[in-house]
Amino acid sequence: MSQEDHQASIQGSGEPAKNGSPSASDEIGHRAYWRANVRTLLSLLSVWFFVSFGCGILWVDALNAYSFFGWKLGFWFSQQGSIYAFVVLIFVYVAQMNALDRRFNVDEDR
Repeated sequence: MSQEDHQASIQGSGEPAKNGSPSASDEIGHRAYWRANVRTLLSLLSVWFFVSFGCGILWVDALNAYSFFGWKLGFWFSQQGSIYAFVVLIFVYVAQMNALDRRFNVDEDR
């Protein structure tokens, strides 16, 4: 087995073994990919929850002591800030998933 074949089997090439069923190393690669995928999703959802629910609802009174472009900060987060944060998180998700796909050799450009 060459070094490239060994590396592909560790990372999970996504291709079945010669007998048609996925090998054990492919299964390990798929599990690692899925674990990294779920970790990325949970971390981004946590940020989104913190910004939208935390800053827009839970801590709105404390944040209203500050102003942002003439608006109370808590009000701004509940009306605009959480939307902006969500759009930024979409771009962060795309970048992180593209990097994850390349790391596990499952990107569309291979």
